[in-house]
Amino acid sequence: MTDSSPKDEGRSEQTRIVHPEDRLTPGFEAFPVPVTRASTIVFPNLAAMRKLVWSDDSQWRYGLHGTPTSITLAQRLAAIEGGEHALLHPSGLSAISNVYFGFVKSGDHVLVPDNAYSPNREHADWLAADYGVEVTYYDPMIGAGIADLIRPNTKLVWVEAPGSVTMEVQDVPAIAAVARARGVVTALDNTYSAGLAFKPFEHGVDISVQALSKYQSGGSDILMGATIAVDREHHMKLKRARMRLGIGVSADDCSLVLRSLPSMTLRYAAHDRTAFALATWLKTRPEVAAVLHPAIEDCPGHEIFRRDFKGGAGGLFSFVFDKRYSAAQVDAFVEALELFDIGWSWGGSHSLAMPYNVSTMRTAAKWPHEGVLVRFFVGLEDEADLRRDIEQALTKAFA
Repeated sequence: MTDSSPKDEGRSEQTRIVHPEDRLTPGFEAFPVPVTRASTIVFPNLAAMRKLVWSDDSQWRYGLHGTPTSITLAQRLAAIEGGEHALLHPSGLSAISNVYFGFVKSGDHVLVPDNAYSPNREHADWLAADYGVEVTYYDPMIGAGIADLIRPNTKLVWVEAPGSVTMEVQDVPAIAAVARARGVVTALDNTYSAGLAFKPFEHGVDISVQALSKYQSGGSDILMGATIAVDREHHMKLKRARMRLGIGVSADDCSLVLRSLPSMTLRYAAHDRTAFALATWLKTRPEVAAVLHPAIEDCPGHEIFRRDFKGGAGGLFSFVFDKRYSAAQVDAFVEALELFDIGWSWGGSHSLAMPYNVSTMRTAAKWPHEGVLVRFFVGLEDEADLRRDIEQALTKAFA
């Protein structure tokens, strides 16, 4: 369309390029959420600009704090978990950090489970060493016994169920009930369940943290995290901290997560089926001393898992080799795998394997196994192919 608007008259070509008069045919509708990239958000007038209040979620202020694309994603994530408010972060660790900065200051006390995601522990250690925050690590299976660890200055209790590597399933409702009775905030790293298998707010949790790099994106190509809350006061504390830290996310990355969300439940179920089949089979192998899969009876917290988790276990589990195999032999097994790649994170279509020396990761609860642990993430490959791959790697490493 080349017709000129009356506004165009007398303006140079360059000005008309900067200030175009777009005239699109109305009525366009499609499934994808439009990608809105913006730093500057334009106000209709000064009065509207001067009425802005940072705490009002219904106002557009600046692209860093939200665009239609990012707010749509935040709302959909909150709905999945049964929350009311969600904030997006550039990574799962950034979301964890935001919880600390939102609720903890110098002189406060934090409780962290011994099975927590390692960067969470490192963050807590950093706050303890440099910022005067007191940190206590606790046995993840403590349940209501956590009451004995809560102090007058305890402000935050972290829970992680199951643990990222060792897979113990904490009694989240019992811990959350004790914390709430004492006026202490509970934050759950709920990445394992993606908000599908475990509904945190039905069990008394205050803050849910997600690493959207996992099942929500599903492509091993996005770094993003989220904090989700039901209580507006909690949300405002998180929002204030995020604003002051200058945290924002890319609209393009948001669009990729939005594109993947509709298939997340189907993918989670597919990961779950194959992982459970492989875990059950590994229990029969003579090389394996223990399989740590929450849906298998002898995994610590299995009864809690059966009680509280309603949507499967996804693709993540660990197993421990018999103590007769050295760390070098286990390394050889991992490197002999052809369909399991070596890498951090998980949640995508490709299977992953990683060995761990768990004894170096614990300070509060004694690790009961002597053999080397390997964590599997089971992707979307065929189960029979993955089983054959494991068999050939066992043969190569332990023949």
